[in-house]
Amino acid sequence: MRVEGRGGFVVSLDFELYWGVRDHRRLDGSERKRLLAARSVVPKILAAFRDHEIRATWATVGFLFARSREEALTCRPEHLPGYQKAQLDPYVEQMGRDESEDPFRFAPSLIREIQQVAGQEIGSHSYSHYYSLEAGQGDKEFRADITSAIRIAENSGYRLRSYVFPRNQVRRLYLPILQQAGFHAYRGTEPAASKAPVTYHEQRRPWLRALRLADAYWDLNGPQTVAFPKGGRLARVAASRYLRPFSPALSSLESVRFRRIATAMKSAATEGRIFHLWWHPEDFAGHPDRNIEFLRKVLNAFDKYRRHDGMASLSMGDVGRMSDDSVTAQSSGSAN
Repeated sequence: MRVEGRGGFVVSLDFELYWGVRDHRRLDGSERKRLLAARSVVPKILAAFRDHEIRATWATVGFLFARSREEALTCRPEHLPGYQKAQLDPYVEQMGRDESEDPFRFAPSLIREIQQVAGQEIGSHSYSHYYSLEAGQGDKEFRADITSAIRIAENSGYRLRSYVFPRNQVRRLYLPILQQAGFHAYRGTEPAASKAPVTYHEQRRPWLRALRLADAYWDLNGPQTVAFPKGGRLARVAASRYLRPFSPALSSLESVRFRRIATAMKSAATEGRIFHLWWHPEDFAGHPDRNIEFLRKVLNAFDKYRRHDGMASLSMGDVGRMSDDSVTAQSSGSAN
């Protein structure tokens, strides 16, 4: 895939179900209802991608691949993180027998449904929703987690090549581990200081949350488009914008939210850069129809830039392969 001089529209989704919120949400009736709604919205997102020929990366928590509790336990990492905050430990979870009994912690059927749609890449979101910046873990535990993520995916025939750090806790010291494990791309954080990789406690500081919310509607940080990575075996595919879900309290600002995204996308299309949009499928659970409607509006805008400017739809894996190709081309040029 060659896109020289053209912009790229990259989409990545963090697919987590209960593993992404288990440290701060009880799996009560309300949460079960939300997660079942999240599962039902995945086919609707896929339908939108299919209609608009969108390529996307679904960064999936390793536990979700498990076809049974036994498989999840068999693939358990050799070294487990000893988080100082006990609530972060996912290995205390009481998992059900399989997806039919526990659709909140297992999702092999949904992963198969995603993979069957053209252009969809199954990526990694770690094995256990691993927290790379939290106290009580290190490179030994991270390496073991990655090994387990690859193993459980391969058990079902998936090859992982793109990685998204849970909660965007990008730790640069761990990048060589990803490269050694065979990953070609990872998602970097947005350039804005309010989106820098920090612990979850730091992320939840009120002033940072307020800045992130405001930036979704008003231009506080510019378009945050990024250049195509070149000359590296592990491509940094930095995020540009989080697709915030519909909020009834802010419904009067929907046109502002859309314009913020469309303006940045246009900037990437005309300047030959990447606009990288990301979100969680679970984000759409509260108001699925309104969120899918908004997503289709964004994809319609992309269709316009694809027609007028040649903008390309790309997964993270696509960008990683392009970066690999640039290394090969440079090597061939040097040899000649």
